[in-house]
Amino acid sequence: VIDTSYTGERPVSFLLFQYLTIDKYAQRDLKKGLHLYGTDGNIGLTNAWSIIQTDFRCCGVSNYTDWFEVYNTTRVPDSCCLEFSENCGLHSPGTWWKAPCYETVKIWLQENLLAVGIFGLCTVLVQILGLTFAMTMYCQVVKADTYCA
Repeated sequence: VIDTSYTGERPVSFLLFQYLTIDKYAQRDLKKGLHLYGTDGNIGLTNAWSIIQTDFRCCGVSNYTDWFEVYNTTRVPDSCCLEFSENCGLHSPGTWWKAPCYETVKIWLQENLLAVGIFGLCTVLVQILGLTFAMTMYCQVVKADTYCA
């Protein structure tokens, strides 16, 4: 007799462990990325963080104190402010978003998983069609060169 509870627990515990490990590494890498915020050559990353913090009404990866390590002082980017104004990130924590961006975005992705999945599949389909058409054109050009030469 095979104990099915044991055979079922093993894959589930393995997947849970992998999920938690990936979760931990993602947060660590995002926190490292905060240090590139506002630096030369990283305008895309800077804009991405500003947009995420503004649109999702959050601040930092785990919380707003993540920015303290970046600036080496009690300060956050202006995109963390409840009401945006120049240098509002220098004011008190009472004027900043409290929600962690990592959890906020993760919850949004979970709630919109179907739409994100469909978008991903459509992107893959367009890429495959593009490759197929490019290969067809290449074969036609090679075929035409063979007959014309």
